[in-house]
Amino acid sequence: MATLNFIADNIPSEQGKTILITGASSGIGKETARLFQSKGWNVIATMRDPENETELKQLKNVLVAKLDVLDVDSIQNAFADGVKKFGSIDLLLNNAGYGAYGPLEAFSRDQVLRQFNTNVIGLLDVTRTVLPHFRENKKGMIINVSSVGGKMTFPMGSLYHGTKFAVEGISESLGFEVAQFGGQVKIVEPGMIATDFSGRSLVFNNDENMAEYQNLVGSLMAAMPTMAENSSPASVVAEVIFKAATDGTDQLRYTAGEDAKMLMANRHQYDDATFIGGIKSQFGLK
Repeated sequence: MATLNFIADNIPSEQGKTILITGASSGIGKETARLFQSKGWNVIATMRDPENETELKQLKNVLVAKLDVLDVDSIQNAFADGVKKFGSIDLLLNNAGYGAYGPLEAFSRDQVLRQFNTNVIGLLDVTRTVLPHFRENKKGMIINVSSVGGKMTFPMGSLYHGTKFAVEGISESLGFEVAQFGGQVKIVEPGMIATDFSGRSLVFNNDENMAEYQNLVGSLMAAMPTMAENSSPASVVAEVIFKAATDGTDQLRYTAGEDAKMLMANRHQYDDATFIGGIKSQFGLK
């Protein structure tokens, strides 16, 4: 029995570790906060409007903090509040973001900047805030929520896919850097998720005066319900995030959702012309 107790005492425990999550007010972020809290983690659940959050505030060892990735002061304040409450941070989950879809010509420059500032520059600002802490502690993991849309594209998504392709490159390269002090970077690539992505997390722009694009716009709108039928609940992504955080491997990319697995398998199997031809066929395009 003493031997069994010795073994149990020396099994690495995830309990008592701390995760900081951006975009935790709903969807993937909120489900991840719930899951990690249920597994014994401390959770810093950050969002733009924490005054509207009620459920997470009721959970033990959860700090709900204000963080807007477009506001550097709010990033630094949320980080400082989290360290003050829990002592240190072990894992950063960069989850905050949204999707801008529509013809590129239909977006103003300000809208283009907002998409990249939110999904890319904001992610970098949060990461740069946490990195010195990880470096000082000689450990720490960053998990970036990308998308299958960071490895392949759908029509009308040049802005969104551009940001997710950027997240992929940032993550892969940053992994070399943080490894120098014992850190790690991982990427989670969900497919279509049954959250509010089609609501407040999606911005769609169109100008009907641009007649050349309207067939493509119509095809995208017609395909959306079918794509949504194959979506996964946000809890599926949360489970993949937890696996990435705790599996003890050096695996870089994790696909989340059955539709994502199928799309990625096809992307790896076929050449560009064949794969893009399949996407065109799916959307009824020539």
